[in-house]
Amino acid sequence: MQSIYRTGIGQDSHRFLPPDSSKPCVIGGVIFPKMPGLSADSDGDVIYHSLCNAITSLTGVPILGGIAQELYKKDGITDSEVYVKKGLETLGKQKIVHIAFSIEGKRPKIEDKIQEMKKKMATLLKIKVEQVGITATTGDGLTDFGCGDGLQCFCIVTTVEN
Repeated sequence: MQSIYRTGIGQDSHRFLPPDSSKPCVIGGVIFPKMPGLSADSDGDVIYHSLCNAITSLTGVPILGGIAQELYKKDGITDSEVYVKKGLETLGKQKIVHIAFSIEGKRPKIEDKIQEMKKKMATLLKIKVEQVGITATTGDGLTDFGCGDGLQCFCIVTTVEN
């Protein structure tokens, strides 16, 4: 039987809340202290949300606009990791073999936390750390994200079905 490869792409973005907000800033499942949280019904994790949207592009199942919204309305669930886990259930026989993220934002500096984010993602997806790529750019201040008003993330996920 021939292997079937598929590629999904997803994007997400959120503005930062005011500095006096008590909501934590969560990126890739990692908390960034001393940073305001992101404006969203959930924790606003742009990495996890872009992954959910990439899965939706593979399966056609609306995760953020459907599954996550129902979890939020019904049970008040705001943890984006729960949304990703539900999204993974929609992949059926597809297995993730590689995933890449590109984050745009002036703040926070994520370099020191990239390995921690990659480990969390690999554990969540049941793949090796080497199968997870995370890059970041400030965009030279050309967008609201590059000016520090929020974060944007793109995700490309590759799956295989044997």
